Amino acid sequence: MSQEQQREPIAVIGTGYVGLVTAAGFAELGNEVWCVDIDAAKIDRLERGEIPIYEPGLAESIAANRHLLHFSTDLAPALEHARLLFVAVGTPPTYSGDADLSAVHAVVDAMPASDRHALVMKSTVPVGTGESIKRAFAARGKDGFRYVSCPEFLKEGSALADFRNPDRVVVGDEGDWAGDAVVDLYAPLQAPLVRTDVRSAEMVKLASNAFLATKISFINEIANVCEETGADVEEVARGMGLDDRIGQKFLRPGIGFGGSCFPKDVSALKLLAGNSGYHFQLLNAVIEVNELQKRRVIRKLQKHLGTLVGKRITLLGLAFKANTDDMREASSLVLASRLQGEGAVVAAYDPLAAEEASKLMPRVEFADSAIGALEGADAAVLVTEWPEFRELDWTVAGQQMAGRLVIDGRNHLDPDVVRGAGFDYEGVGRSGS
Repeated sequence: MSQEQQREPIAVIGTGYVGLVTAAGFAELGNEVWCVDIDAAKIDRLERGEIPIYEPGLAESIAANRHLLHFSTDLAPALEHARLLFVAVGTPPTYSGDADLSAVHAVVDAMPASDRHALVMKSTVPVGTGESIKRAFAARGKDGFRYVSCPEFLKEGSALADFRNPDRVVVGDEGDWAGDAVVDLYAPLQAPLVRTDVRSAEMVKLASNAFLATKISFINEIANVCEETGADVEEVARGMGLDDRIGQKFLRPGIGFGGSCFPKDVSALKLLAGNSGYHFQLLNAVIEVNELQKRRVIRKLQKHLGTLVGKRITLLGLAFKANTDDMREASSLVLASRLQGEGAVVAAYDPLAAEEASKLMPRVEFADSAIGALEGADAAVLVTEWPEFRELDWTVAGQQMAGRLVIDGRNHLDPDVVRGAGFDYEGVGRSGS
């Protein structure tokens, strides 16, 4: 019997970042995967082989395993072929800050009364969601439907690699067949397993992202103090990171975190604590530092240029991080708005995110290249750490620009190279800035 015949078929409900990567990853392992989404246009594109998001290696993975992947707006075939239904729908914040679980509840409502199916929750949900879903099943005579919490820890830009080589697999369940089946699915990846109760599994995801966000805000605060004292945050972070209790990851100062996970999950955990009667003071500071960090760029520009009225400022990079086209909570959105509020003209370039950014930044002038975006600029601000910016010929850039100022918001550039081309260089917490 082949590996494909041995592997259990599964369903994935929701074909966004998490859903598509999960589907592609399990198809690589030999599982037949039934992908379901209510967006008919997206399903049509997927059936034609068009991938609606950018993620390194994803298109190639889906193409290589297309014979194992089925895309549909109809839930019935997924229920027929798979007993494990991975839920990967969006849970964006509402105006109150609570997670919008309407898509999750729509999935719950669509489930039949069954004792052979289980929902496997990949979507990030508040602690207690699993319990409320089980109560909903019971109230509708669906007591036999099982529930498993299996949070995702995929990083945009390396999501497929993260699926293939996870740091850990977390499975929260009641110790029944559904949890066993999920453990078996992930067994070929040979990752450390945390099998626990549902509430603890839900908290692992929120706590992990909140801690990483805290680490980022902490090193940004250290960077700001370094600017006042003349220390170099790059050296400080290097010295700190060699302590294995601290580690080097996420000790990269910059202009703040963004994306679909960190801002949402930090706020969600803060709100969850508040709703439970506990004031999570540390997360208030994490959020405040992150917001203020983006605005420090404006003060650095004003220090060198004075008033920004009429000045042309170029943003190099728009996506919230490199290797993605995701603009959710991107620092560039805040920067562009604040610069325009100060009277500046904003130009921009991003190798992947320009199309989406143009819908969110109607008054920004977009260029097809970094050099094109720098034409006539009084200053350049590096926002996203795309590798191509590190290779930029700053001598050529200087010939295009009206000014000679570079603000490196990610400490991504070589200061000596930029200064050697005749620029004033300012990073984040770097000595000499």
